[in-house]
Amino acid sequence: MSATVIPEQLDVAFHVNAALPDVASPQLGALLDSLAGFGYRRIVLPPMDARSIDVDALRDACDQRGLTAIPMAGQSPEADVSSVDPWVREAGARALRDAIELAARLGSDRLGGVPYGLFGRAEHAAPRDAWRRSAAAVGLAAEEAFERGITMTLEVLNRYETAMVNTAEQAMAYVEESGSEHLAIHLDTFHMAIEEADTAEAIRMALPRLAYIELGQSGRGLLSRGSVDIAGVVRGALDAGYSGRWGVEAFSASLLPSAAQSALAIWRPTYQDGVSVASDAAEIIESGWAAHERGVS
Repeated sequence: MSATVIPEQLDVAFHVNAALPDVASPQLGALLDSLAGFGYRRIVLPPMDARSIDVDALRDACDQRGLTAIPMAGQSPEADVSSVDPWVREAGARALRDAIELAARLGSDRLGGVPYGLFGRAEHAAPRDAWRRSAAAVGLAAEEAFERGITMTLEVLNRYETAMVNTAEQAMAYVEESGSEHLAIHLDTFHMAIEEADTAEAIRMALPRLAYIELGQSGRGLLSRGSVDIAGVVRGALDAGYSGRWGVEAFSASLLPSAAQSALAIWRPTYQDGVSVASDAAEIIESGWAAHERGVS
């Protein structure tokens, strides 16, 4: 029985850490071959320093298989655009510019991640001034990215991973505050299951600026096993008129490096084989697409 292939009408990315600890793994080529065979068009990279990888070799490996790598932007305590300290803010802005440069070197037209502040559980709600400082800096970075043919997206995270942007409503307010018409929104079904009262309504609310929907299950494992109706999300978003990109994300303690396990609170092996996650996701996505097509035919 042949594997299900993602419909060619959908542009879907697969997070590398769902299958490998990092892009330096000797299994990267085999993973890229499998992803291309399932119909994926892109891979998502974990946060990384461009100096730690062979960017040209990675781009070449993707190019050979018709794939493109999407890097992530991020911040740190020493480089944070939301900080009250101007030196720390400037370092945060430099980190965003470095991420844009990495995206350009990879030949990517997209930059994802969490550009707006620190990743991790906050001790209090984000101060309004910090929110405004962050939005202004990220808006400027989004404009710089746009001038280079790159769309910057900001991922909406749950309350345990940030205090800055937790819902689609907050994301819409943030992109408006940024002053950039080109800053786009990234919603994730895992985070929406925690924060949103209605996932379908959240997608509809963000639709004017929504450029990426990431599909992740409640337990961080296979998309077919959990409390989130992934196929239903796919159909609902398509029915609502969504035409942007999609992503697949899953994590297992058996495959993640220890630092990522700690950051993401992945304490158990939710699966053993990342390629099975990619195959399973292709089936779920195709099911949602088929349901949408039946509804409009």
